[in-house]
Amino acid sequence: MTQYDPETLAFYAREASDYAASSAGGIGRHLDGFLERLPPGALILELGCGSGRDAAHMEALGFMIEPTDGVPEMAAQAAVRLGRAVAVMRFDQLDAQDRYDGVVAAYSLLHVPRAGLVDVLARIWRALKPGGLHVATFKTAGGEGRDRLGRYYNYPSEAELRGFYDQAGKWSAAEVESGEGRGYEGGVSRFVMITLRKAG
Repeated sequence: MTQYDPETLAFYAREASDYAASSAGGIGRHLDGFLERLPPGALILELGCGSGRDAAHMEALGFMIEPTDGVPEMAAQAAVRLGRAVAVMRFDQLDAQDRYDGVVAAYSLLHVPRAGLVDVLARIWRALKPGGLHVATFKTAGGEGRDRLGRYYNYPSEAELRGFYDQAGKWSAAEVESGEGRGYEGGVSRFVMITLRKAG
């Protein structure tokens, strides 16, 4: 399938417990500024929730969270942290319409093969209520490829990322922030964080 990479899913299935342990503290850098824009008690879909760290933070602030992960083993790790079931859902299985106030995808959509990325982004657009917010963080490295652990990355430039989202739906606003951070494999990598509001 063009919407996901089997090797990357297999990596997270093998590494689920170690990966969850590596992200035990703190929250995603994208979260607080994004959450400040949402109404109290907003319904948020999290795609690729990983260890459940960010979901737990959002729940503690009073938001209603639907955490999901495409890897059963990762969803199980998040379920332990959250004390409740976590849905197993790949991005290409999202079929909600006008349901969510917000959709969060922290370092998860970056694994979607470029050929399937617009379809996945269109699913996110449809899932948001009119005026709903979406935030996602990607790595950028000048062209799609794999890291030393074998994980696939789409590595879009800022211009390419804006283009993918423009094809996926109509947005009333899009803001981009870039910087550097450390990932699971170690070393420093460039990231691009994009925040968008669904027109309507």
